[in-house]
Amino acid sequence: MECPHLNSSVCTSIDYSGFPNGSPSSWCCSVCRSNKSPWVCLTCLSVHCGSYRCDDFVVNDTRLGQVQKVREHLQSLENAPLTADRTLKRKLLESSSPNSKLLKDNGGASTLCATGLRNLGNTCFMNAILQSLSNIQLFSCYFKELPAVALRSGKTAGRRMYHTRSQGDTSVSLVEEFRKTLCSLWQGNPTAFSPDSLFYVVWKIMPSFRGYQQQDAHEFMRYLLDHLHRELQGNRNGAKTPAAPQREDGANAACKSLNGSSTVVTSIFGGVLQNEVNCLVCGTESRKYDPFLDLSLDIPSQFRHKRTKDQEPGPTCTLLDCLRSFTDLEELDETEFYMCHKCKKKQKSTKKFWVQKLPKVLCLHLKRFHWTSYLRNKVDTYVEFPLRDLDMRGYLLEPENSLRGGCLYDLAAVVVHHGSGVGSGHYTAYGRQEGRWYHFNDSTVTPTEEETVVKAKAYILFYTERNDTASSEMDTKL
Repeated sequence: MECPHLNSSVCTSIDYSGFPNGSPSSWCCSVCRSNKSPWVCLTCLSVHCGSYRCDDFVVNDTRLGQVQKVREHLQSLENAPLTADRTLKRKLLESSSPNSKLLKDNGGASTLCATGLRNLGNTCFMNAILQSLSNIQLFSCYFKELPAVALRSGKTAGRRMYHTRSQGDTSVSLVEEFRKTLCSLWQGNPTAFSPDSLFYVVWKIMPSFRGYQQQDAHEFMRYLLDHLHRELQGNRNGAKTPAAPQREDGANAACKSLNGSSTVVTSIFGGVLQNEVNCLVCGTESRKYDPFLDLSLDIPSQFRHKRTKDQEPGPTCTLLDCLRSFTDLEELDETEFYMCHKCKKKQKSTKKFWVQKLPKVLCLHLKRFHWTSYLRNKVDTYVEFPLRDLDMRGYLLEPENSLRGGCLYDLAAVVVHHGSGVGSGHYTAYGRQEGRWYHFNDSTVTPTEEETVVKAKAYILFYTERNDTASSEMDTKL
């Protein structure tokens, strides 16, 4: 581990097994005094734990990546006898695949244009989300075109330069580190990129993600988008940023109510729901508009039952089943009784959602984790989803006022959780770039086929609005 106080020092975990009465009280974090999973620097003997209470932390490598180089060298020695066989198999697959994800450079050599992300210690949840967002071209291009950022100092006051880790706690910029990470992906670099600077900023501004425990990818995505949105609203150092794409319709006001004025986050991911509640006693109807960045969909209960090997397979749950369940008329239970303003008390009522405005990128989160009395269980049901032509017109409030082409979506990325619980397991992602599908598994990026993608047990799905619709809208404006 790298000590935060030294440029290049290795830390080690403290082993308490030799102490009959547990850990000595003197061996605890020098910041928060916690003795949970402490690390000690072998050079300066400083002790830190990396918990959310600490405002300091230790990373899992030196600044020059020396620990990772040792790991890779040992791995190469271990795999040396199999290298020739693997190379031959890879060449055969590349030559036989009609949908190969390998591109030819000017010299004729095959190079993979996608770059992996190093796992910094159970950070697969972050890597899967970052790779998915990088495959959403409209979103990632906006950030890659942003100017670099820096602190105000002397002659450079008012300009935008880089924020770096060495410039102190107040100099962190999530937008800047996110921008640099996106720029580092899809450059054809064969070596995985280490998002440690971005992770440092995440620790600083999102305390709940400090430490090296497994986290929920959906929760991280929501925090990430929200903080990007807030920082873009702040428009640091007064510099101008590229204009976010806007839609000229009446739903913009509802979208802007999501933490203030609109940014590229709300312009691309922002949609609007109409929530209708009807009192079953007097018939009074209440309507409310709710902005959203993603839709969390329940997997219908009839598809959740686990079947034994002897039982015949039941009907397959589809994404449309989940969408119908989300928008179907629902009678609220006693804990959710509606306060009717006409009856002047809580009454039995029904609730129904309509989509008032569709976003440019439709993010659908399948609710696979549910709390029980003692733990959080995972719903492992396979949900069938389309790779293209997802038609959302049937869920619109006024479908007759929408062109069918404007309601069609194509899949851009999928986040998958492997394992049985939210606090364990592993996250990977599938992404489509220029018609090619890739599988992102931390530092490893491999070409894959559509047949593999559709078999995945999706956790988060990213659908992009059909491009020809956007083109026709631009032609109309011109």
